[in-house]
Amino acid sequence: MNDICRLGILSDTHLTTLGDALEFSFGLKNGLFAEVDAILHAGDIILPELESCFDDIPFYAVRGNMDPARPGLPVKRVLRFAGFRIGLIHGWGAPDEVPTRVLNEFSGQTLDVLIFGHSHQPFLERRGSLLLFNPGSALEHRGRAERCSVGLLDLGAEAMARHVYL
Repeated sequence: MNDICRLGILSDTHLTTLGDALEFSFGLKNGLFAEVDAILHAGDIILPELESCFDDIPFYAVRGNMDPARPGLPVKRVLRFAGFRIGLIHGWGAPDEVPTRVLNEFSGQTLDVLIFGHSHQPFLERRGSLLLFNPGSALEHRGRAERCSVGLLDLGAEAMARHVYL
């Protein structure tokens, strides 16, 4: 019996065609995300149909700066999985300022994990008991030496995250 909740973490997919979304989701569903309990997307989805490409995997997202406002796509949210409180937001501004900005956005709230995007740069840092995590961009690395990346978040005795380079 598996007592760990595993979440697939995405951000900044910037997909524009259904064909690309189907190919992208198929690869993840049959690979890295084959055993996830849910998918969290930290914004800049662009193509709303991406959610339905993941079939019956629960999909939670927030609006990024490139996403139009639409029902069911809040700017930020707090989710609960396996007893952990997870903040989800896109972020804004200069890449090195994003962690501070998103932390301030959840000021006064108790979180165990804060997931964000926007910078396209993988980020993983503990600040006290809070785990800050940016999976990077799944499809646009913006000239960085690293390849595109997604994240896996395991929730068991503690929250453990890792980047997976595609």
